[in-house]
Amino acid sequence: MKRITEIKLPLILRVTAQARSAWPHLAGITVLSLLSLPLTLLYPLPLKIVIDSVLGQQPLPEFLRKLVGNQIVAAPLVLSLAIALLLAIALLVNLQGLANWWLQTYTGEKLVWDFRAALLNHVQRLPLTFHDRYGATDSVYRIQHDAPSIQYVTIQGIIPLITALVTLAGMIYVTARIDFSLALVALTITPALFFSSLAISRIVRRRSQEIKGLDSSAMSIIQEVMGSIRVIKAFGQEGREHARFVRRSSERMAEQVKLAIRQAAFNVLIGLTIAWGTAATLYIGVQHVRAGILSVGSLLVVMAYIAQMYQPLQLLSSKATDLQAWMVSLERVFMILNQAPEIEELPQAIHLDRAHGSFEFRNVSFGYHESGRGLHNISFGIPAGARVGIVGSTGAGKTTLLNLLMRFYDPTQGQVLLDGVDTRQFRVSDLRRQFAVVLQDPVLFSASISENIAYGKSDATDEEISTAARAASSHDFILNLPEGYETSAGERGIRLSGGERQRISLARAFLRDSPILILDEPTSSVDVHTEAAIMEATEKLMRGRTTFMIAHRLNTLKNCDMVLVLDQGELVEIRSNEPESWSRAATL
Repeated sequence: MKRITEIKLPLILRVTAQARSAWPHLAGITVLSLLSLPLTLLYPLPLKIVIDSVLGQQPLPEFLRKLVGNQIVAAPLVLSLAIALLLAIALLVNLQGLANWWLQTYTGEKLVWDFRAALLNHVQRLPLTFHDRYGATDSVYRIQHDAPSIQYVTIQGIIPLITALVTLAGMIYVTARIDFSLALVALTITPALFFSSLAISRIVRRRSQEIKGLDSSAMSIIQEVMGSIRVIKAFGQEGREHARFVRRSSERMAEQVKLAIRQAAFNVLIGLTIAWGTAATLYIGVQHVRAGILSVGSLLVVMAYIAQMYQPLQLLSSKATDLQAWMVSLERVFMILNQAPEIEELPQAIHLDRAHGSFEFRNVSFGYHESGRGLHNISFGIPAGARVGIVGSTGAGKTTLLNLLMRFYDPTQGQVLLDGVDTRQFRVSDLRRQFAVVLQDPVLFSASISENIAYGKSDATDEEISTAARAASSHDFILNLPEGYETSAGERGIRLSGGERQRISLARAFLRDSPILILDEPTSSVDVHTEAAIMEATEKLMRGRTTFMIAHRLNTLKNCDMVLVLDQGELVEIRSNEPESWSRAATL
């Protein structure tokens, strides 16, 4: 028990802290849930009145005697009072249930919405190494399928447990006041319930972890299939991918069925244990009636209270297993929140309005944790406005160098300076705003063409968007689209050709108007005619900007002022086409 408590208590405290925005609502749910206790205690009372005072000769309960006075009340009137009391209690119970249901629904949805929003906000700020390691599908699964467990733990877990404990205490107290020995008999099953719950909880926890991993893995197959549907069709591998998904899903289903069987067996055990306790209590209660210790009505009330006392006991047992499964989900979610961004902003970070664009690498080294590859002791200087080509074989470190420029990573050694200031001194948002990026595989969103162009400048006017499109030689083809600038690009720009997507990406860079430009092989996947149009637009885009261009074809670098040659993470050569002053700057 100690080991499980050590695992769960900090997690429960963290859940309650995470749900602090909904504390008033959770308090309301708790109060409404606790109101069910006095209503539950009142439920058997009309039956007792009918048995003892209508069918029997027992006096009315004290509160009814005060209500009707000391006069003798006829049996039909007592029956009417009992029925009225029953209906009043039923009305209150249903009103309480309705209010509780509405508040639970609203609070649960708000909790999940807030939690998912916080998770998405955090995931966006995690380092690229995290996304490379876990993949997008795993994070999506945790946000979409694991995050809702916060409402299950708080609303369907913690609050019902509190209510069950209070109800159990109330039922024990009331039952003991009527017949102490019957209350003790009824509680003899508690140790059996406790130890069986403890055993099944450990099984549920372990199995739930395995099932969640298999479920996420199966979902990743769906993600891969949807993202690679053209390749799958081209190679005719639909059957293979279907079989792969079925195999993984079957593993998940088998584990889920095994867990369900264990939980069903546990529920049967709980039901039999409770039945044994009820039978023992009934047997002894009948003996007490025969001995004159209890009236028949009192026995019925005691049995009703014991039945209701067993409900929270059964709830406590079942919730113990449910909580384990929900806790596994929350542990997976909090694992994401536990990841600290590798890029941390200094408390006194410097504001940067618009950079001039000069760069200097001073003895910079960086290595990826998994492979150890990266950059090794690189030093060079770039004047503002320079056009810099970057060449090298695959894995030479070209993309890593660009990532360090934009501070996606921080160097493990050395400094990256922008305008003579270490990039770690700037506000991250200010630094990233200095860059416009055009990638080899342009990323477009499932939004209109105008929204995609204005992605880096959300307040851009229609005139600014069309001006940027003209500069990128994309205005004419956009007008020929079915809805012009309001045409949807489709998921990842699937409705546009590769060259059209690239020109939209260039228009986005024109509109952003940043002083530093990153071009990552922008013409590698287009035909010669489209390449010429893109290079013409690119030439205009590079004017007045510090530009870094990755390319495998050297002819695309003919207009560069200098070329950095990388090999296995080392800077092996700096080629310069500019005057001697630039050559000196390049060898800092």
